[in-house]
Amino acid sequence: MKVYAIGFNPQEVEELKKILGMEVLCIPEYCRDWALASIVSQEKLEGRCDWHFRKFIIIHEATNEEIKKILEAVKRKFENVIFATTTPTSLTWRLEHLLNELIREDEYFKNLRMRRGPYLEL
Repeated sequence: MKVYAIGFNPQEVEELKKILGMEVLCIPEYCRDWALASIVSQEKLEGRCDWHFRKFIIIHEATNEEIKKILEAVKRKFENVIFATTTPTSLTWRLEHLLNELIREDEYFKNLRMRRGPYLEL
């Protein structure tokens, strides 16, 4: 299993590593035109991950239980993080395309929650 971060500053990345108890890999800006499969195949990526205005956690090759634990731990410490797991389809997408799609989905669900009322959990 691998956990990738985008939009987190160096101190936040260290906090992620601490709360998850595992390595968190930063995806630097130079990877934005790479296919996600190329990114996850790298043993190491050099650079900072605080280049994006939004925060993303991308989880690769994790079980449902591992994903649940990661989401719970990160949500306790950080707000407004967009989470994604890799899929056969997303692995073929360029990172920039994936991030734009994740932002669109996040905005759609936020708007849906507001229409249903803040008292209803979606």
